[in-house]
Amino acid sequence: MSTVRILDKTFETSITESEIKKRVKELAARLNKDMEGKNPLFLAVLNGAFIFAADLLREITIPCEISFVKLASYQGTTSTGKVKEVLGVNENLAGRTIVIIEDIVETGRTMKQMIESLGTRNPASVHICSLFVKPEKVEDELTIDYAAFSIPNDFIVGYGLDYDQQGRNLREIYTLVKD
Repeated sequence: MSTVRILDKTFETSITESEIKKRVKELAARLNKDMEGKNPLFLAVLNGAFIFAADLLREITIPCEISFVKLASYQGTTSTGKVKEVLGVNENLAGRTIVIIEDIVETGRTMKQMIESLGTRNPASVHICSLFVKPEKVEDELTIDYAAFSIPNDFIVGYGLDYDQQGRNLREIYTLVKD
């Protein structure tokens, strides 16, 4: 198992690049089947989901569109508990099938707020597709339609996820080593 040092913390490999790619392909296959004939609008949540969204969309074979939304709720390794929309959705969502692409669902607050906000714009349906879910931390009633990995309540970086904006470029997932 390899380790990396990011700023003042040490992380070790927990999910390999090949495991991630395999799961992303499996999610895409399910989405291709489930969303056939719906021309879904994929809404990727920046910054964390950008790599996942790019890899996922390269595996999508049905007609679709993609847009981006930027939400903020983190400082360092801790969620602030407050979700702030930094870059919003400009598309007309009325009657559309929406698939939110998220990097990680922890408490579910961000997704719940986003779904409520999108709901005011009359979409036909809204689905969540997350690379990671921390089931033991999810507080809100939330349906996560597509999830690649259920993980323990550890702090992770890599494949788009960061620690103080560092480590997003790592190809694998690394878990914080308890010092």
